[in-house]
Amino acid sequence: MISKFYELVKYKNKFNYYLFYGENDGQKLDTIETNFKNFTKENTYKYSEKELIADPQIFFEKLYSKSFFEKEKLIIISDVTDKILNLIKETLETKIEDIILILLAKKLDKRSKIRNFFEKEKKVLIVAYYEDTPQTLITIAKNILNKSKINLSQEYLNLIIERSQGDRINLKNELQKIINLSQKNKKLELEDILKLTNLSENYSAGELVDNCLSKNKKRTLNILNENIPSSEDNILILRTFLNKLKRLRKLRLNLNENNNIDQVINSFKPPIFWKDKNVIKQQIKIWKLNDIESFIEDLNKTESLIKKNPQISNQIINNMILDKVENTNIQI
Repeated sequence: MISKFYELVKYKNKFNYYLFYGENDGQKLDTIETNFKNFTKENTYKYSEKELIADPQIFFEKLYSKSFFEKEKLIIISDVTDKILNLIKETLETKIEDIILILLAKKLDKRSKIRNFFEKEKKVLIVAYYEDTPQTLITIAKNILNKSKINLSQEYLNLIIERSQGDRINLKNELQKIINLSQKNKKLELEDILKLTNLSENYSAGELVDNCLSKNKKRTLNILNENIPSSEDNILILRTFLNKLKRLRKLRLNLNENNNIDQVINSFKPPIFWKDKNVIKQQIKIWKLNDIESFIEDLNKTESLIKKNPQISNQIINNMILDKVENTNIQI
């Protein structure tokens, strides 16, 4: 059965099996914290699909085991794919009622067997989680800051949202840094925000991405040569590319309606931080709409390749970046 995340409260006592899928991991975590906060660390058990496929017995032992102190268990399985569907069907047949089972999956297309099963089966619930809009992230940020009685300008908020790469988990982490600093009775200045929200000690993912999109080959090579990122860092770089390319795509579309590039940038929502305007103007001149779309498709393929081959993730992403930074094609 299909549901929206905000409808879960009315289904809370009607379902024991849930599938949360999509790219918005932060919203999935918020949903679990909001709707299943009665579960503690002691009666919450977390597994990965790979772990359970390799040894299903550990799952069934936890499923059938009883404890005098446990009335109900919360079992969370991450990185779910179609491979675990038979195990879930077998679990449903046991008709055990003192568990809540939550499956967490990334994007599942319409051909996905586990997605189709959860959509059609009346005993289970499926919820899709889509990317947060900038407006949603701003609302989240304001709510968190208001609770700590911290007031930041819209300019500072836009900068924090930008540096969070559209991810509410990153956003909350960055806001916590700001809250911690403000508790020391320090007035927050622009330099504080810039330092606090810098995601890397050396070059941030944003600087690498901006130089690549600006076709600054020399600077891009310098950044690549001076950093040895982990596979997790490389995923962050890909997500940074994706967010900046999505903004470029919107700007390009707006430019079709208004040929004044400065007006398009100045009127963009959410507002673009003033320090980024010249860089973005240059990028708009370089990238055509169809090239942006092609780049976004390549990002998805590259992310899949990195996850399958984490040991050579640096080589994979470096090859992609060098390929994209090579040929300049200024349009305007």
